[in-house]
Amino acid sequence: MIQTKGYAAQSAETDLAPWDFERREVGPHDVLIEIAYCGVCHSDLHQIKNDWFPGVFPMVPGHEIVGKISQIGDHVKKFKTGDLGGVGVMVDSCRTCENCQNGQEQLCSVSPVQTYNGLDKDGNPTYGGYSNKIVVHEDFVHHISKKLSLAGVAPLLCAGITTYSPLRNWKVGKGDKLAVVGLGGLGHMGVKFGVALGAEVTILSTSESKRADAEKLGAHHFVVMSNPEEVAAVKSSFNFILDTVSAKHDLNLYLSLLKTNGVYICVGAPAEPYELPAFALLAGNKVVAGSGAGGLPQTQEMLDFCAEHNIVADIELIDIKDITTSFDRMVKGDVKYRFVIDMATL
Repeated sequence: MIQTKGYAAQSAETDLAPWDFERREVGPHDVLIEIAYCGVCHSDLHQIKNDWFPGVFPMVPGHEIVGKISQIGDHVKKFKTGDLGGVGVMVDSCRTCENCQNGQEQLCSVSPVQTYNGLDKDGNPTYGGYSNKIVVHEDFVHHISKKLSLAGVAPLLCAGITTYSPLRNWKVGKGDKLAVVGLGGLGHMGVKFGVALGAEVTILSTSESKRADAEKLGAHHFVVMSNPEEVAAVKSSFNFILDTVSAKHDLNLYLSLLKTNGVYICVGAPAEPYELPAFALLAGNKVVAGSGAGGLPQTQEMLDFCAEHNIVADIELIDIKDITTSFDRMVKGDVKYRFVIDMATL
């Protein structure tokens, strides 16, 4: 077994703290990654607090993982030692169900294996990237371009693919008017991808203070949702709305901003359910869709797209001992726009 250092929550009532544990030995098709950086996702906090479902404890969060490959199995073909590698929200799947065969392994219907807070196929808990190393089957490791800032790449493995995937699946592009709800870790990536894909992008925010930042990111317009005049000016305006907010909020006002046949895409995951009156959808033939991360092929496509367009996340690099404070700041929206842990501080 491989001795590993990390930070773990021992229960839903405790904060993250140092914890030593063991990883499996490198198998024939595995790679060992020395983790350099791991992004901090809002879902990390949801899961250690059991907001969505009972967790597997001790829990080592983290599914935005980048680092250098230091060891490979005897039959590994995709990587060599010294390569950069990235790991996102999953580390295995059944490979044979319809979703896996269609490149949507994140939706595996038989045996999906989450990067953390899950069980592998042998029934052992999975531990994530708030640690100094990880062993993963080569098929679930992504190639990372050396052209990009490695720390800025880390959030692409969740925040990036979570926003890129629905924009690609709904074919958002030139001539489309796209609104992004929320300018946080997911929202700022939605702006960057929307602009790069050729859409006219508007930020819908509750905070006037973010207007200047939206412009710096490339957004074409900014609407403060508490301003009735600004909201009235964009009624029935958008082909697509990408909702990135993970806090409780009412969708109905936002739905009124869609054009006929418009699509409202939810990628945030509030702990409380949405309330949707039928007529909010029937009036205008509107669609409410969801999108969760992305499969292996599309994630690599996204990383290659980012390398081509020089896209990385805007980050604040933190010491791992400051993770609890960073969670508090994240809940308050006090980060531009994604915390990333420097694993050299572990």
